[in-house]
Amino acid sequence: MATKFGVIVFPGSNCDHDAYHAVGHVMGGDTKFIWHKDTDLNSFDVVILPGGFSYGDYLRSGAIAKFSPIMNNVIEFAKRGGLVMGICNGFQILQESGLLPGTLMHNRDLRFICKNVHLRCENHSTPYTHDIPENKVLTLPVAHGEGNFYTDEDTLKSLEDNNQIIFRYCTKDGAITGEANPNGSLQNIAGICNKQKNVLGMMPHPERVVENKLGSTDGKYIFDSIISSLQTV
Repeated sequence: MATKFGVIVFPGSNCDHDAYHAVGHVMGGDTKFIWHKDTDLNSFDVVILPGGFSYGDYLRSGAIAKFSPIMNNVIEFAKRGGLVMGICNGFQILQESGLLPGTLMHNRDLRFICKNVHLRCENHSTPYTHDIPENKVLTLPVAHGEGNFYTDEDTLKSLEDNNQIIFRYCTKDGAITGEANPNGSLQNIAGICNKQKNVLGMMPHPERVVENKLGSTDGKYIFDSIISSLQTV
């Protein structure tokens, strides 16, 4: 049976069709769009909050989207153990909604960044990462103006102690360096999950690299992980 993906559409989302194409057309998932005013997630295995500029990023990125009717249901869905993935602006919305800790500030150089980056997986035992080979460095694109992850020392320690840091920016050889950090993120953090490991937020866009004609298929490792984790439940 095909994995059932739901892709939430907020006013201002612009990566919703990218996500739909990746999980629906390429990965073969049973995929539907979910309008932000909908309230029923009972038919889905995975909910994706895509990138873009929800509500024009007024106030703060994700600050208004957290009040969309669907978000109460996303929170309940996550509490029941459903898989929730926030990409770029979706990551920001998950933080604003309290599903993930920390905040994403303006990039270190105060400029919008659009380029490929290298990622090292720090935890291979999550539903999103268990199919990523050990020592595999992923190459994924970023496109954001507010991707500078920050949190307080206590929260950072908790993230480390609970293995919630999932991805870090690195060199093509996997080294964690300042030069490999595109936006100034604390400790090169590019993606984190909640303590239960069912909610993932990441700034890079795996949905944009799932076909060879796009220059890379590294994003498929993440979606393959999601699908195979659900098939073994």
